[in-house]
Amino acid sequence: MTVLIVGATGTLGRQVARRAIEEGYQVRCMVRSAKKAAFLKEWGAELVPGNLCEPETLKAALSGVNAVIDAATSRPTDSLSMRQVDWDGKVALIQAAAAGGIERFIFFSILDAEKYPNVPLMEIKRCTELFLAQSGLNYTILRPSGFMQGLIGQYAVPILDGQAVWVTGDTSPIAYMDTQDIAKFAVAALRLPETEKKSFPVVGSRAWGAYEIIRLCERLSGRQAKVSRMPLGLLRGVRSTARFFEWGWNLADRLAFAEVLASGKPLSSSMDEVYPVFGIDKEEITTLEAYLQDYFSRILKKLKEIDYQTSKNKKQKKKMPFTF
Repeated sequence: MTVLIVGATGTLGRQVARRAIEEGYQVRCMVRSAKKAAFLKEWGAELVPGNLCEPETLKAALSGVNAVIDAATSRPTDSLSMRQVDWDGKVALIQAAAAGGIERFIFFSILDAEKYPNVPLMEIKRCTELFLAQSGLNYTILRPSGFMQGLIGQYAVPILDGQAVWVTGDTSPIAYMDTQDIAKFAVAALRLPETEKKSFPVVGSRAWGAYEIIRLCERLSGRQAKVSRMPLGLLRGVRSTARFFEWGWNLADRLAFAEVLASGKPLSSSMDEVYPVFGIDKEEITTLEAYLQDYFSRILKKLKEIDYQTSKNKKQKKKMPFTF
C-alpha cells in the first residue's frame, strides 16, 4: 500500500511518516520544500511537491496512492491564514482524494472541537470532520488533545534556563500523548476495518494541569521554576489588538485557542474502548512522567559533560607556558 502523508515535516507528521516506513508501507510525503524535508528522504520516503493551498498540485501528489494521512496544520508564523490552510486547503485535499478514488483517509482533528464554536481552529476542525464524513471517502478521524513534545519548550526549557514559565487563567488539565504513540494509532487505522467511518479520541492515560507539570519538572530537574501568571483579560486584549492587523490574524486565532487551554475545563477522554479496537497495548504507551524523565536525564547528562569539558579546558590553559 502506498500512503501519502500531508504535513510530514511537522511534529506529528514526521512521526507518522517514520512509523509507516518502519511498518513496511510505501510512503510518499507531499512537501513544499524538498530541502527542509531531506530527512524524510533519508528515512526512505518519496518526496513529491505539493501545497494544500494550490489545489492544482494535489492530483499529481495523489496519483498511485491508496491512502492519505493528513497531519497538516497552519502555524502562527505562516503567511497564509488558518482558514486558507486548515479549511480551504483541507476541503481541496478531501475533494481531490475523493475524485482520485483514495481507499482510506486518516484525519487528525482535536478532542472536544464541537464544544468551542467561537474558537476558529476548533470550529474549523469540527466543520472539516463533517465535510469528510459527507465526502464518500472511507475515513477515520483521530482526536488528540495535546502533544508531550510541546511541553519541552513551554515548561522544561524555561525551568532549565531559569526563565519564567507562563501560566494563564485556570489552566485546563490536558491528557497529553507522545506523538510517536499517536502515530501508532494513525498507521494501525490503515489496516483495520473496525476503524472505518468512525472517530476516536487519542489521548494520554490522565490529564495534567499546568502546576502539576511544573512540579514534576522541578522534581526531575532539581531546579525551581519561576512561575508568572498572565491574566486572561490581558490575553484577550492582545488577541483583540492582533485582529486589527492582517499580519496578526494567525496569532489572534491561536490566542483564541489559548483561551480554551485557560478555561479550566479538562481535555481528556476514556481510552478503554479504543485500545482494543486498534490492537495497541496500553502499557506500551509512554506516560508523561517517563517522557519528561527521559528528557531531563539526557539533557542533564549533556550539561554535565559540557561543564566537565569547560573546566578541563580552563585547567589546560592555566598550565600552558608563556610563548613569544
